[in-house]
Amino acid sequence: MFKNVTIYRIAPGWTATVADMEAALDAARFKPCGATQDKSVGWVEPRGEAHGPLVESVAGQRILKLQIETKGVPGSVVKKKAQEEADHIEATTGRKPGKKETKALREDALLSLLPQAFARQMNVWVWLDLEAGWLVTDASSQGKIDEVVTALVRAFDGLVITLLQTAVTPQTAMTQWLSATTPDEWPGGFAVERECELKSGDEEKSVVKFTRHNLATDEVRQHITEGKLPTRLALSWEGRIGFVLTESLQLKKINFLEGVFDGRPDEGENGFDADVALSTGELQKLLPELVEALGGEMAFGAAPAGDAPAAAQHAAVTADGDDEGPPF
Repeated sequence: MFKNVTIYRIAPGWTATVADMEAALDAARFKPCGATQDKSVGWVEPRGEAHGPLVESVAGQRILKLQIETKGVPGSVVKKKAQEEADHIEATTGRKPGKKETKALREDALLSLLPQAFARQMNVWVWLDLEAGWLVTDASSQGKIDEVVTALVRAFDGLVITLLQTAVTPQTAMTQWLSATTPDEWPGGFAVERECELKSGDEEKSVVKFTRHNLATDEVRQHITEGKLPTRLALSWEGRIGFVLTESLQLKKINFLEGVFDGRPDEGENGFDADVALSTGELQKLLPELVEALGGEMAFGAAPAGDAPAAAQHAAVTADGDDEGPPF
């Protein structure tokens, strides 16, 4: 269910019953793109049952599902159709369209082509742990995260969320863990695994990537000594969850390890409930320990830690083609 995790802190004071949330989301229920519409965003049933509830509550955890549908036409096709129309205008009137008219021709070409375009749909899970005051999304890119946040804020009156900030930046902590000479120097419960990415802060912006590679080596420590900083690091927690931590405090490539889902029902409603209960239950234990390993959480709305490099403070979340696979 969760392949990625981005954590938000819900501002104190916001509460909502399941019924209140259901009513709010129903007003923004997903509708497919219209003939000339290139994008549609709305809420769908987490269980996939037509006309079912939009808010599921399992073991006290609220689960939502946002659907994003897009229709795209290749730019070359739009350009060709617009050029054909421009050539026709020039041939029949002797006048070559100017910049403003050319732009309008391209917009008209796009509108005429959209009804023939294939629609692409993707879903994003949202998990609200109201007791802990956390909101978690599994969106993998900044664009999808923005869609989720916008949809949530529009749906729920008074909801204010901010990205969770820790006293020690992930990049600073990852540097310390990779510099360690023994596993005893890693935070309790966590182990450095076999994947990382190091970037230099100089003009060359050089990048070194290690995949399926022992990271507790002099080679890795030498790169850090030379000024390269980790932007991604594969970790495991208690032998139960593997993931890649990023400099922007995202968890990617989340992989529930062998034994975690043993005994899970295979299908139907019980399968959904088990997925939610098991995945959120494990993450409810992992996330606080990760935050503690990063020096604890900063107060709601506080500025990022002063020792954070600019890239870590403001880094955009980027999509990565490898983020579906486990890190080790």
